[in-house]
Amino acid sequence: MDWSIGKGVYRKDAAEKVTGAAKYTDDLSDAQMLHVKLKVSAHAHAKLKKIDTSKAKKVTGVHAIILGEALPLTGAEIKDRPILAYERVRYFGEPIAAVVAEHPFIAKQAAELIEVTYEPLPVVNDPLQALEPETTLLHKDLAIYEKIADVYPELNTNIANHVKVRKGSMDQGWQGSDISIEGDFSLAPSDHSAMETRCAIVEIKPDGVVHITSTTQAPYGIKKELSDIFHLDEGKIIAKVPFVGGAFGGKVAIQLELIAYLASKAIGGKRVKLLFTREEDMITAPVRMGLNAKIKLGATTDGKLTAAKITYMIDTGAYADKGTLLTKAVAATGTGPYNIDHVSCDAICVYTNHPYTTAYRGFSHSEILFVFERAMDMLARKLDMDPLEFRKKNAILKGHTSPTQTLLNESSIGDLPGCIDKLKELMNWREGLIVPVNERKLRVKGMCCSWKTSTISGASSGVVLLFNTDGSVNILSGIVEIGMGTKTVLAQLLAERLKMDVNKVHVQMEVDTKTIPEHYKTVASRGTLLAGRALLKAADDAVEQLRDIASRVLTCSPEDLEVGYEKVYVRDDPCTFVHMKDVCYGYQYPNGHSIGGQVIGKGNYTIRHLTHLDNQTGKGKTGPEWTVGAQGVEVEFDPTDFTYKLLKAYSVIDIGKVLNYKTALGQVMGSMSMGLNHASAETLAFNQDGTIPIPKLRTYGTFRYGDHPEYVADFLETAHLDGPYGARGVGEHALIGMPAALANALSNATGLELNKLPLTPEYIWRKKAGIEQI
Repeated sequence: MDWSIGKGVYRKDAAEKVTGAAKYTDDLSDAQMLHVKLKVSAHAHAKLKKIDTSKAKKVTGVHAIILGEALPLTGAEIKDRPILAYERVRYFGEPIAAVVAEHPFIAKQAAELIEVTYEPLPVVNDPLQALEPETTLLHKDLAIYEKIADVYPELNTNIANHVKVRKGSMDQGWQGSDISIEGDFSLAPSDHSAMETRCAIVEIKPDGVVHITSTTQAPYGIKKELSDIFHLDEGKIIAKVPFVGGAFGGKVAIQLELIAYLASKAIGGKRVKLLFTREEDMITAPVRMGLNAKIKLGATTDGKLTAAKITYMIDTGAYADKGTLLTKAVAATGTGPYNIDHVSCDAICVYTNHPYTTAYRGFSHSEILFVFERAMDMLARKLDMDPLEFRKKNAILKGHTSPTQTLLNESSIGDLPGCIDKLKELMNWREGLIVPVNERKLRVKGMCCSWKTSTISGASSGVVLLFNTDGSVNILSGIVEIGMGTKTVLAQLLAERLKMDVNKVHVQMEVDTKTIPEHYKTVASRGTLLAGRALLKAADDAVEQLRDIASRVLTCSPEDLEVGYEKVYVRDDPCTFVHMKDVCYGYQYPNGHSIGGQVIGKGNYTIRHLTHLDNQTGKGKTGPEWTVGAQGVEVEFDPTDFTYKLLKAYSVIDIGKVLNYKTALGQVMGSMSMGLNHASAETLAFNQDGTIPIPKLRTYGTFRYGDHPEYVADFLETAHLDGPYGARGVGEHALIGMPAALANALSNATGLELNKLPLTPEYIWRKKAGIEQI
């Protein structure tokens, strides 16, 4: 019987959050703190002819105004982005100047008084336009930008990265095809819409030590970036992260922390805060990628996939940031979880005059699987095959190879056919795809399959365990608590390993890079794998120390001892034991002699055997395993006015091992909600000049009360042998298929090929009427 894992243990942060006691970055204010507000661009693309700060400087309470002249460039994979715009702005909302003042209202007033003279330039408003031969070149210095090794920009173009995957022979693939389909697909960038907007607090102490508190997912990345850009001693940079009110990938990017550092430096190191308003969080901060795609699929008459030719054009916005790595992820998994012997995929990262792109929950997979799963339904319809059975027939299995030619086994790929069978049962699929409700409405179903791996080679994590005199244990991990509950799972893993009460395991929620071992970043559904494996190593280290001390007390070999049930005991004579609390701080004999000391376990883990992709073929291993799933949506559709109501959403995920059942359900249901919201409503609308009208949540289209369907989730457990107790990542995975499942359901209902997001009634009406979207 499992001691702790698999159970719905209450989260370690629950009491603080439900009582309102939890502290977030914006809560950490004091009377001496100064405040930073930004002057941002009113144009999507323009030369900066003049910046006049004279009126702003006269405002009482203004301490400094910082401009972008001569500041270094920054960026995640390509250093192409100025911290504050210099000479040119490339997206609407780009920071131009930062005002430091005694109150945020004073800073805002002064920022509004900064007068900027622009010379508008032609705007590149989508990836297709960016690739036209005579289009405006957004980065003329692309050839000389500093970049990482496996990024391949194309000079004198708007292409920041181009990743190619070539598997098999396309000629052979098309020769073996009896039938084919082709389609064009698109979706615009969108916002993360976390409850907590981005915020950073910076202070530079007299000894040069930089203290940063931020709403970040990457505190150790902030240390490295500040050290690299400003040539600071990394040991003198301390990044702290309290609770984070949602992130969804959007707080991986390092942006406002750099501006806040400059602001503090400009006023002698005093403590400053830069808090984004909701509008700034939507237009100035980085966003989710947009996508245009073309797909051609071939198959035999009996439904066996033979060939896939794919072009994905990723809208990375004005700067590359995470767009280049997203491009790699797109190329590596762009065929969906299917066995296709002949693949040609080009993933192209394209500059536009949109806000720049960063990670978003799913890291490109919901976008590309919307595209590919729509194509799968189109092909199933042309073959006159049941779309569920068509997918099962082509499901990727152990013994197959991934698009990047990685040989798969049961541990790495899990059980997709099992997920499909379970979904079929849950959705009562035999009932049919379309069932009349009344004279006006239809109940319709759609489904898809999903998979995801990570592309984070070299990612590592460290964990330290500190034992207390009462036998309880403190866990120190650099995982950032952004709402996913991983630190509670770490406590469960330790309780399982030591067979102790999980309530005697304590986890420090705040991250402090000075005192807590590094965790790569809290991203990619890799927290449990990275920190979980590191924790189990730390537990083994602690067990070895406990056995060593106890062996001298019990006069036996350490190998004879086991640790569990808050004891260290002889394995074949459990009645001979010493309490763990009596040896975890060393042991004192009755005569006063002492041995040992505080037990401190340490462990680390690095993902192994991942490689870069070959520049010409795409061959390589991008992730340790794939989490697969099957997902579906049931809607009530009105063909008269093209409105619909979400009734049920389904996800069956091969999770490897359920570690915390209630947390897993919460993760999956929350993911489904986000995926459906993005599919049905969420998007950033751009004017022809690249500006964004009314960037507010009330017009953005997030779900309100009553919009949610019933969420149905279930799990399979095919162990990932490298994962802690066999677990796979699951934090993002139920989001991934929701846009495709909804689009497939509505396409079934309308008889149309709905290949663009979001799926609004207006879009469906325009598609039916043959009216182009303006």
